[in-house]
Amino acid sequence: MLGIAILAAGKGKRMNSVDKPKVLVDFLGKPLLGYVLETAFRINPFKVYVVVGFKKEAVIDFINQNYNLNNIVIVEQKEQLGTGHAILQLEPVLEKGIDNLLILSGDVPLISFETLLKFIEFHKQGNYDLSLISTKLENPTGYGRIVRDTNGELLRIVEQKDLKFGEQLIDEINSGIYIVKTKDLFDYLRKLKNENAQSEYYLTDIVEMYTADQKRVGAFFIKSSTEVLGINTYEELKNLEKFFIQNEI
Repeated sequence: MLGIAILAAGKGKRMNSVDKPKVLVDFLGKPLLGYVLETAFRINPFKVYVVVGFKKEAVIDFINQNYNLNNIVIVEQKEQLGTGHAILQLEPVLEKGIDNLLILSGDVPLISFETLLKFIEFHKQGNYDLSLISTKLENPTGYGRIVRDTNGELLRIVEQKDLKFGEQLIDEINSGIYIVKTKDLFDYLRKLKNENAQSEYYLTDIVEMYTADQKRVGAFFIKSSTEVLGINTYEELKNLEKFFIQNEI
């Protein structure tokens, strides 16, 4: 069975949104989280887990007022210690029958149902332990970079603030969208360390841990980079709204 986790605990510091969490910022008349939830439900997962944190009451109210709670589990991340820590909070509540977990970001509104179906199929057909969506950007600043070996295989992901000399030139980025077998997931999450510029437990770090242990890791490359763009500033919000309108998505 498939479960879906949506990360919705962040503050959105760069948007200066002190009164509401970033996932509730309005995108053409609907909160960002609304787009992600509706796409998630189209996939017909067994359960959708929404990880809340900053201004959790507002997020929970939005969900209560607009969606069927029978298929949604609210999970609290009491301290915002990173994406890896956020997913670890699912361990006590994850249904036993869920063998694959699709992880989405609550601030990435344009990811399409069709792309996610292809991604899930890629993961299953390749029998990967962990898969992620990657794409290329002309300006990849702010995104984690995909580092591959000489054979083109995925080695690791390096976050923007941890890039070393030369790695800034990499234009293939991690979208932050994953699907992972749940069997060993939480064991790896417990091994995460926060020795990085943000002092956070990055979900991205398990990629290198998986490859080091010879687990199967795949990167599903998509050309339509706009689908996986997150929103961190109001300028990005307005640009994405303009793109949405112009292309009648």
